[in-house]
Parts: sequence; C-alpha cells; structure tokens
Amino acid sequence: MHIFLVNDDGIQAKGIQALVRAATAKGHRVTMCAPATQQSAASQRITLAEPIYVAPYPADSPLVTAYAITGTPTDCVRLGLQDLVKDPVDVLISGINNGYNSGMAVHYSGTVAAAQEGALNGLHAIACSIHYQASQELIDRFAAFVVDTAESFVSLSLPRGVILNINAPDDSQGPWKEPVLAPLCTSNFTDGYLRRKSPRAGVYYWLDGSSSTEPPTPGADQDLLSKGHITMTFMGNPSDHGAAFCDFVTACQNPLKPR
Repeated sequence: MHIFLVNDDGIQAKGIQALVRAATAKGHRVTMCAPATQQSAASQRITLAEPIYVAPYPADSPLVTAYAITGTPTDCVRLGLQDLVKDPVDVLISGINNGYNSGMAVHYSGTVAAAQEGALNGLHAIACSIHYQASQELIDRFAAFVVDTAESFVSLSLPRGVILNINAPDDSQGPWKEPVLAPLCTSNFTDGYLRRKSPRAGVYYWLDGSSSTEPPTPGADQDLLSKGHITMTFMGNPSDHGAAFCDFVTACQNPLKPR
C-alpha cells in the first residue's frame, strides 16, 4: 500500500514520525509531504502571496520519500499530489495530531483540513489525533492502530470523498475501550483574547489559550473520548453507506488488542 502522510504539527513532530515507523514496519511505502514548521489551526488555508519552498527530508527507510514544505497542510497535499508524488496513492493519513480534533475544533484544524483536501482529490482520507498528554508508547500504539485501520478502510471499498476522523484518549482512566462510531459534538467553545498596548504600534491581542466550553453532547465524540473510547467520525457524505461503515468499525476492533 502507498500511503501519503501529512500533518499540521510539522515534519519533525512525534505523531507523524510514529506513523512512518508503523507504516514501514508493515512494508508499506510512504510519501511524506509535511509542513516545515508548526501549522496548527491553519484550517484549509492555502498560500497565495509568497513562494512555497520544498526540501527533501532525511528518511531512515528506503520505503520512505519525504519532503519538508514551507506551506500549510493543505499546500502540502495539493503540491504533493500535483508535483511530488510519482505513482498512485492508496490512502492519505493526516496526523497524528498532538491534541484532539473533535467536536467543533474540526473546523479550525489543519489536520482535518489536509484530510479534506485529500478527499477532494479522490483519495481515501483519514485524520487522526490523540490526547495531548499521551506518552510516546501510547502514540506508537495508536499509530499502529491507524495503519491497520487504513488497511481496512481501503480493503472494504468504502466510498471515496469521505473522511474518517479518529481520536484516541490517553490511558489515565485505564486501557482504551473499543472503537465506536460517534457524531461530532455540537457543543461550542469560546476562546479568550488578551488586550495589550504597544507604545509604538498601538493596541494588539494575544489568544490567551483558555476557552469557555459547553458540556459535551451525550453520545458524541467528546463525550465518548472522556469515557475512554477511541472515536471514529465519518465526515463528508456517509449517509448512504451505513451498513458498510458499521462493518468497517467491526473490522477495526481486532487491531486494538494489546501488542
């Protein structure tokens, strides 16, 4: 299988590097086109008014071709598919993001946007994220689960143009519970801003990193994550394929077993 990897945390991030190791351990070829720098919350922005530079990035396996790109996650997908990838891609995986991309956060996420761009280009596309306090051991285990899930995603002939958004909790409450299909949480959140004044440039603002969040929607992704489940949310137009999606989640249960 030929896997296209991208993220929004940057090419050196531990999540995407864990995916590289998990994919090559199973003999899959990888093309990694990832931002050279941190691009979190870039959403589906593309670069219009400045050049984009591409540099080869060192890889530890002959199965991997990697590029560091001075653009957004969406730039990485567009440029990668149009100019850098030389043969067909079987699946695009975006992540592993450091922190959940669940609920309304998906609308701001560069990770989810990169998967959306892959889907727009006719690829099977997966976005994957894990709790920001997850250990490296847990990230590595999740990476193996994501690669196994990608194999099922392709082999079961699920429709293209649909994004699978996977989130995994940490293990502070014990081992992961089984993967579950979950709708996006519709609870909203509001970020705060700090107002500052510069003696030269006038008033400016910093996002202060805190937010006011409504209680999670019962049975939605954020609620189930808090209870220890891995959540799988299909985004796009899955309404006509309910049985196939249920079969897919069942097929994903076995790879979750301890390794």
